[in-house]
Amino acid sequence: MAEFVDSVTVHLKGGDGGNGAHSIRREKYKPLAGPNGGNGGRGGSIILRCSEGTNSLLDFRMLPHRSAENGHHGEGDYKDGQKGDDIVLTVPVGTMVFEAKGEVGKPKHRGELLADLRTPGQTFVAAAGGQGGLGNHALANKAHRAPGFALLGEPGEERDLILELKSIADIALVGYPSAGKSSLVAALSSARPKIADYPFTTLVPNLGVVEAGDVRYTIADVPGLIPGASEGKGLGLQFLRHIERTQVIVHVIDCATYEQDRDPMADYEALEKELAAYDKNLELPIGAIPISQRPRIVVLNKMDVPDAKDLANLVRPDFEKLGLPVYEISTASHEGLKELKFALAREVSKTREIVRKLEAEHEQERVVIKPLEMARNRAKNQVGPAFNVIRHGDPEGNYWFVVKGEKIARMVIQTDFNNNEAVGYLADRLASLGVEDALKAAGAVEGDEVHMGPAGNEVVFNLEPTITAGAEGLDDAPLVSRGDDIRLRDYGYAKRRSNSQRRVDYHEEMDRRAEARAERERERRAGHWSDPSVTDSPEQPNE
Repeated sequence: MAEFVDSVTVHLKGGDGGNGAHSIRREKYKPLAGPNGGNGGRGGSIILRCSEGTNSLLDFRMLPHRSAENGHHGEGDYKDGQKGDDIVLTVPVGTMVFEAKGEVGKPKHRGELLADLRTPGQTFVAAAGGQGGLGNHALANKAHRAPGFALLGEPGEERDLILELKSIADIALVGYPSAGKSSLVAALSSARPKIADYPFTTLVPNLGVVEAGDVRYTIADVPGLIPGASEGKGLGLQFLRHIERTQVIVHVIDCATYEQDRDPMADYEALEKELAAYDKNLELPIGAIPISQRPRIVVLNKMDVPDAKDLANLVRPDFEKLGLPVYEISTASHEGLKELKFALAREVSKTREIVRKLEAEHEQERVVIKPLEMARNRAKNQVGPAFNVIRHGDPEGNYWFVVKGEKIARMVIQTDFNNNEAVGYLADRLASLGVEDALKAAGAVEGDEVHMGPAGNEVVFNLEPTITAGAEGLDDAPLVSRGDDIRLRDYGYAKRRSNSQRRVDYHEEMDRRAEARAERERERRAGHWSDPSVTDSPEQPNE
C-alpha cells in the first residue's frame, strides 16, 4: 500500500532567462549594417496544478528539489532564444501552499499562506521563470543606433515552500481507536481501508464516495482521536486538520468496548472537548461554518454484539436530550446502514445549501477594486515609488547608501559589468529614474559608497554622477556617444532621410535656385554681361 504523506517541504527553482545577443549584421558592400542580436528566451516556471487523481504528497517527499529548464540565449541574425519548458506538478485537492521560513539547515515552519488549491484544475505558479535579456537589436533606437552590449537574463525565482494537505470531504467520522470508523467507510462505499482488531489501525485518512439516491457525497475516516489530541497526544494535530474542510461531523461510538472506565457519553464529551480546543485557533476560509456549529450525528456501532444493544438503549435518551440524531448500526451485519446512508445525504444537502448562502453573502460584502485597464508592461503597473534610498552607518563613523527597489534590482541583475557601455546604459537608466537626484537629496556626494541590487548579491560602487561610455579610440578616449559608431554613419539607415527632412531639403533647394536666377537677372540689367563677339584682349583681334 502506498504511503500517505500530507505535509512536505520543497525547494523549487524557476529557470533562468537567456542572455541577449550582441551581434552586428554583415553583408556584401555593407560590412556594418546595424545590430541584429536576438533576445534571450524566458526561463521555465514550476506550476502546481490541483488534480483529483492525486491523493498524497508522497512524490514531493521523494523528490523535494525541482528545477525548471533555463531559457536559451539569443543569437545573431535576429534569432530569439527558445523559452524554457514549464514543469507542471500535480497536487491533491485541498493542498495549501505556505511560505517556508527558518534558518538554512534547520526545520522550516509555516509562513504566509500563498495559495489554497481547492478546485480541480486550479493552478498556482510556485516558482516563476526569469525574463530573458534584450539583444542589441531591441536596444537600438534613434539616439543609440549601435549598442555594443546586450542585457543578461534574469535568474529564475527560487523559494522554499511547505505543502499541506487538508482532505476535502462532506462528512468526517471521528471516534476513539477501534470504534469501527474504517469498517463504516468500507460498508458505505467502495473504499477498502485497512481493518484490524487493535487500536490505531488507521494511520492515514481514508476517503470514500457514497451515493444515496441522487445525492453523492464523500466521507473521511479521521484516524483515532483520544483526549489530549489537540495538545499533541496520540496522533495529535497530525490529522485534526483534515476535519477543517468537512461539513458534517459523525461521532462513531463503540458500544461493545471492554474498557471499564469508558462509556458512550464520556467518549462523546471527550472528543467534543478536543474539537472545541482545536477550533479556537482555527482560521476558516470565507463562507465556512465553524466546527462548533457544524451538524453532529451520533452513530452507535457494533449492534451485532448482544451487550451493545442493551447499552445503546441506555444512552440513546441522553444523546436525544442534547438534540442529536442517533442511529444504531452494525458494520458487520449491515444493520441500519441504509437508513444512515440516506440520513447523511439529507444532512449534507442542507449543509451545502447553507454554505452556498454564506459564500454568496460574503461575496456581496467583499469589496473588489479593479483598475480600468492593466498596462502590459511592468513599469506602468508600478504602484508607489520605484525605489528607496536609505543611509546606513556604523559606530566608527563610516556610512554608505543603499538603493532598494524591485526595478533597480532587476536592472542591476541584467547588466554586464565587464562591458563599459552596458555600465553606461545602466547609469542612464538610473538617472532617468531619478536615482542620482535621490542620492543627492539623501546627502550623498561624489565618491560615497553606494549599494544596490538584490539582497545577498548587491553591487557596491562609488558615486560618480557623470559616466560616459561608448566607442573608444586607441588612447581610450570616447570618439562618439554611447550606443553610436562612426562606421555606421556611411551605411544603411544612417543615410536615410525622413519625409519631413525631404520636404525641408526640397524647399531649400528651390529657394537656392530662385536666388541664383534673381542674381543673374540683376547682373544682366547692370551690364555685367558682354557681347561674346567682342573681345577686350589686345592680343586677339576682333573678327
